[in-house]
Amino acid sequence: MTTVRTRFPPSPTGYLHIGSARTALFNYLFARQHGGEFVLRVEDTDRERSTDEAVQVIMDSMEWMGLEYDEGPFFQTQRFDRYREVIDQLLESGHAYRCYCTPEELTAMRETAMANKEKPRYNGYWRDRTDTPPEGIDPVIRFKNPLDGVVVIEDAVKGPITVANAELDDLVIMRSDGTPTYNLCVVVDDIDMAITHVIRGDDHVNNTPRQINIFKALNAPLPVFAHLPMILGEDGKRMSKRHGAVSVMQYAEDGYLREALLNHLVRLGWSHGDQEVFSLEEMKALFSLDGVNKSGAVFDVKKLDWLNQQYIQSASAETLASGLTEQLEKMGLSTASGPDVAVVADLLRDRAKTWLDMAEAAKPFYQAPAEYDAKAVKKQFSAEAGERLQVVHDNLAALSDFSPASVDACLQDTVAQLEVGFGKVGLPLRVALTGNTASPALDQTVSVIGKEAVLQRLVAAVQYCQTL
Repeated sequence: MTTVRTRFPPSPTGYLHIGSARTALFNYLFARQHGGEFVLRVEDTDRERSTDEAVQVIMDSMEWMGLEYDEGPFFQTQRFDRYREVIDQLLESGHAYRCYCTPEELTAMRETAMANKEKPRYNGYWRDRTDTPPEGIDPVIRFKNPLDGVVVIEDAVKGPITVANAELDDLVIMRSDGTPTYNLCVVVDDIDMAITHVIRGDDHVNNTPRQINIFKALNAPLPVFAHLPMILGEDGKRMSKRHGAVSVMQYAEDGYLREALLNHLVRLGWSHGDQEVFSLEEMKALFSLDGVNKSGAVFDVKKLDWLNQQYIQSASAETLASGLTEQLEKMGLSTASGPDVAVVADLLRDRAKTWLDMAEAAKPFYQAPAEYDAKAVKKQFSAEAGERLQVVHDNLAALSDFSPASVDACLQDTVAQLEVGFGKVGLPLRVALTGNTASPALDQTVSVIGKEAVLQRLVAAVQYCQTL
């Protein structure tokens, strides 16, 4: 039985795009679902735009997403001798030829075709010529595409797609400087790496008939082709920077869990009943090309936020503590002298959409407010509020037990002592401790921040109120 082998072949010309990440995920899941192998291939033949930094971004993105590949990374620039060997084979078998057309001649061909209201393309001038080539011109090598008949793509997602060979011109498979081109390299790689399933974005549909003809010219078995629907922004147009972050590592930087991003990606163009939340193990078990939709899928940031919140709420204490610690460290905040991070994370888990949200909410647990929110000050701070905060300070200072229950009882007694509503004490206290009026339950917030830090912040807040 043939082993299923898929591949993910990014070009290292920038960040790893969300669309590419979805392609990587689908290839990974299909391989795992069938007990097969997943290959990473770096298509770096665009020497001008490919960079080592972009290669590292690909590696970092794959590692962060947890998409472990079985082979690779293979680099196309290290396989040029193999591509030239295959090109020589195509020349010898009559499936390729040298073309000596100048750029000016090619431009004239296109202009003539357009003037005749025909598709602008190469007209096959050097296809069957036997006369002596002109001197001083380094030829390109073109693939001799069949002139008649059709190519049928048995697409596993879109169904059969038929393209007439007459619609395809003789594409260049080697440039005049000796470098092979994309369509040739891809086919040779897929043959040599025994790829059984080519799962990629439907922007590649136009390349597929050309590649199928090269497979046939090399007497190689065809892989199964599956073209995935485009990822769209919420306006229905192809996703781009104008729709927000499109880089995988930007989502990591913004505090999303990889599980949430993978979950959102798998639902972009694939479904399994009405299920919305999938663990990676469930994805591996359930994924199939039969479940992939033909139409474009919308990347919905609100849906991603919701998913991320689900994962945060269900995460283990260890995962929460690790994620929050990492984010706080990125902000330059040390947790060494503050409360247990796991306790703080658990306190905030129901309020946070991302690690970034959680870290922002966690700041007051590890540092006193550098300043108070102007609106909060205007509403909650006054000389009278300062007097009440002094009473709160004195009552909390007398506590030997600083548990949430003890703190709550103390605050209730203080409210009764001052003969005011709880808001007259609670809201100024929140501002004193956090800088604004938003925080988890006050008794828990006070308890977790800790007695010494709470008393210091109350002293500072009382002094601030005395200046108003």
